[in-house]
Amino acid sequence: MFEGPVQDLIDELGRLPGIGPKSAQRIAFHLLATEPADIGRLQDALQKVRDGVRFCEVCGNVAETERCRYCRDARRDATLLCVVEEPKDVLAVERTREFRGRYHVLGGALDPLGGIGPDQLRIRQLVARIGGTGPAGDEAEIAEIIIATDPNTEGEATATYLLRLLRDFPGLTVSRLASGLPMGGDLEFADELTLGRALSGRRTM
Repeated sequence: MFEGPVQDLIDELGRLPGIGPKSAQRIAFHLLATEPADIGRLQDALQKVRDGVRFCEVCGNVAETERCRYCRDARRDATLLCVVEEPKDVLAVERTREFRGRYHVLGGALDPLGGIGPDQLRIRQLVARIGGTGPAGDEAEIAEIIIATDPNTEGEATATYLLRLLRDFPGLTVSRLASGLPMGGDLEFADELTLGRALSGRRTM
């Protein structure tokens, strides 16, 4: 244990996902040796994230304005919707260059043991978009939903729940990412080729 602010910094860094105690300690001492100007840029970036980042009113993705760049892009296919868990998954799908539709970010996955049910996710907003009662300017008739939740227990439970919820919508095709993604993994860590094949080879549920 270190004294005062140094230990406080290590503790806070250790709360970040993927950062263990040793990594937190290394980062903290790296920051201690960093030039003040570099620390200032980091502080500014964190401040801007806290104060300036909002979420798209249509899809829930990270945005600088009321709507993200994908929802503003008239060239994208508004009848094709890819449902993902988190904003980071949008970038994972975009890297494949296989998808030219729009997105819907749930904000997580179903996890009853963790207290996350349908009401804690953006499922109601998804149903509203499909029914044509979403935000103004987003009334396109959706023909296909691609469920791209993570291939783990929570992601599969979410996909199954969405299938049951959406299968009675007339004329709506619901598909799921095909094989190629490892079970128990996270979408953001899949390479472009694997994710691209899974997307192009999706199956109807």
